[in-house]
Amino acid sequence: MALAEAGARGRLLRWPRVLLFGDSITEYSFQENGWGAYLAERLVRKCDVVNRGISGYNTRWAKLILPRLITESTSADSIVAVTIFFGANDSALKELNPKQHVPLEEYAANLKSMVQYLKSVDITADRIILITPPPLQESAWEKACLAKGDKLNRCNATTGQYAQACVQVARECGTDVLDLWTLMQKNQDFSSYLSDGLHLSTKGNNFLAAQLWSRLENKLTALPSLLPYWRDVDHTNPEASLL
Repeated sequence: MALAEAGARGRLLRWPRVLLFGDSITEYSFQENGWGAYLAERLVRKCDVVNRGISGYNTRWAKLILPRLITESTSADSIVAVTIFFGANDSALKELNPKQHVPLEEYAANLKSMVQYLKSVDITADRIILITPPPLQESAWEKACLAKGDKLNRCNATTGQYAQACVQVARECGTDVLDLWTLMQKNQDFSSYLSDGLHLSTKGNNFLAAQLWSRLENKLTALPSLLPYWRDVDHTNPEASLL
């Protein structure tokens, strides 16, 4: 059978998608042992896990980009989950990092705006997960800043205020939320979760992956595997199995 004929007979194969939208902590999530790679491995043949992490970005910029990533007419119907993971840059101290800093009230409004946009293109609240910034290990991040000729430009207490705002937005909008800032500090030294005081270490990636998977597993593992297992393909008439 010619390929064009096979294409005409068969239905277009479209994998459902999980969209990861965030800053550098999302962008780096497909690196070795990354939390995004963990999700992709568990959802192979069920979903495409799409990395839309953009290093250095804040919610002020992200809310402008989101409508260019997802539109009702072209892509929203295939999305089974979206993570929105910002705050590590928004919470930078204004006097030391004015370019990335976003005031707390605006940060909350921007998150709410993004959730409302997703709902407007029929991505329901149960498919949206907000993730708070992780805690900041100040001494380690100060070393990273000093190495670049900068002063310490973030503090953990301020990051915590943004995390609380993220949790409140999720509550108001009816979405799920993963409060990394609180969970990583619960009864333990959180420094091992971070590679440089801000970004996640292997342990931190594993922690986030496990927490996120516990929220997604029931929703997504029930999705069918696309295309039959190879032993189930009728080798004498593969068209019957594959088209």
